Amino acid sequence: MLLSGESWSRRFEEIKHEAWRLETLPQYLVPQEAEEFAAFREGRPLEPYTDSTYTERVSRHRGEGKHYGRVHIVTRPLSAYLRFEFSRYYRVHARVGDHIRILDVTDRPNPLEGVQDFWMFDRSEVILMNYEADGTQINRQVFEGDVSSFVEYQSIAIAESVPFEEYVNAGLPA
Repeated sequence: MLLSGESWSRRFEEIKHEAWRLETLPQYLVPQEAEEFAAFREGRPLEPYTDSTYTERVSRHRGEGKHYGRVHIVTRPLSAYLRFEFSRYYRVHARVGDHIRILDVTDRPNPLEGVQDFWMFDRSEVILMNYEADGTQINRQVFEGDVSSFVEYQSIAIAESVPFEEYVNAGLPA
């Protein structure tokens, strides 16, 4: 089953404990970000990013004892999009309670090679995030099957990654 609109949004509103994401791409072409991303690439100033539907939801859910997290698999040098995402969104998202971690596989094998992007809700439902190679989203698809391998992917990703702030403060070459 493919998800969009209300059926997609409802997944976040109905979590009981946790929403968790694995991100594997160096770029996501998001139409809503196109203008800001272009300005970032050109070195033009951006209006400060503070709140969005996502940050408000994460903050509200955190107050209810719910957890948001993600691991983004990266290689250096970071793509222009990742530098944009890190500076524009991740800092704010982390401040409101999104537990963001970075798995840098520049100098080592990727322990999750071949695993695609996904969201997992309460470790009981997985939504596969399907993208073109350039980061254009194709669709979101409910995974029909045993989610235990995705729970294991999450465990590996968390164990092999570092917190976002630790990563960006390490002074690694961008």
